[in-house]
Amino acid sequence: MPTQNPVFIPGPTNIPDRLRKACDMATIDHRSPDFRAIFEPAIAGVKKVLGTRTGEIILFPATGTGGWEAAISNTLSPGETVLAARHGMFSHRWIDMCTRHGLDMQVIEAPWGAGVPVAAYAEALTADTGHRIKAVLVTHNETATGVRSDIAAVRRALDAAKHPALLLVDGVSSIGSMPFEMDAWGVDIAIAGSQKGFMLPAGLSILGISQKAIAAMEAAKLPRTFFDFRDMLASYKTGGYPYTPPVGLINGLATSVEMLMEEGLDNVYARHARIAEGVRRAVAAWGLKPCAQSPDLYSETVTAIVVPQGFNGTDIVTHAARTYQVAFGVGLGQVAGKVFRIGHLGMLTDVLMLSGIATAEMAMADLGLPVKLGSGVAAAQDFYRSNGGAARVAAE
Repeated sequence: MPTQNPVFIPGPTNIPDRLRKACDMATIDHRSPDFRAIFEPAIAGVKKVLGTRTGEIILFPATGTGGWEAAISNTLSPGETVLAARHGMFSHRWIDMCTRHGLDMQVIEAPWGAGVPVAAYAEALTADTGHRIKAVLVTHNETATGVRSDIAAVRRALDAAKHPALLLVDGVSSIGSMPFEMDAWGVDIAIAGSQKGFMLPAGLSILGISQKAIAAMEAAKLPRTFFDFRDMLASYKTGGYPYTPPVGLINGLATSVEMLMEEGLDNVYARHARIAEGVRRAVAAWGLKPCAQSPDLYSETVTAIVVPQGFNGTDIVTHAARTYQVAFGVGLGQVAGKVFRIGHLGMLTDVLMLSGIATAEMAMADLGLPVKLGSGVAAAQDFYRSNGGAARVAAE
């Protein structure tokens, strides 16, 4: 029988029953007022989650990778220069996409486990007095290494250099789970996906687009048809789509943002931070360390855990899946085999997270890692009791 165990991967995340039911709906005419009644609340809610009043929201039937392609193809032309850093699998994949599109990539290499190298960005932008660089790419939350980067600092570097380049941000595994301030950080395109903080099935690429990015559309010469912002925005004026939309997912999105607002975004972010810290307390109790180089880089949605020499992180993930029917994340790219990942985003609670920590302990102990059963669970319990459940009981 199918397992009822939650998953502990950094996406797709567990789907609340309320959202499953919202996506499971009868067919409606997507050119009717009934669709507009679903679509408009979804757009308005996403604006709040992204932290934008002035930007436009576009929803493509795609994933975060489609959002990357839409971002570059609508704002850039072949041969134009793009500044990016490679410090994890997903920053690497965006760079690879840009290269395949014929863009001239100025890549800053950084260690996997480091954040975006803001000082190197600042140096490159200051040196670019001719403004050859047309866009700057940043991965806000690198799920391969469990690293969060400082988007506001990149904006400060752009402003200090008085550089007009667009700021394009991959927020797929952060938006809806960690604070994101599109307007305040001067983000020109923010990219999210339905399957992460929005707790939905994969299938929606969610983009926030600044007026500056919209102004760049007409000059952009990279080919786009399915991902053309112009077609989407023109259709949105009448509450429709230029092609058939995924109505069930959009209905789910409207419900998802309703749920996020009911909990309160500050409470959503605090819950993710609390659950993540409990995981990190467990990791420390096991005698292990996160892949992220320093605490200021710790992600609130995923922790990549470095395994001791002589062990393989992929074996832990495989064993947990086969023996306990629980999913964790494998290491990717340069950290393949060197880490395993615990995702802690979406609909998770302290109690659900404790089950994941306990399962990780069992899998590691089964494979002979020097981990004492109960040590990580106890460390997380102590933290959650002091910062979660105990506080709620006192308040009641």
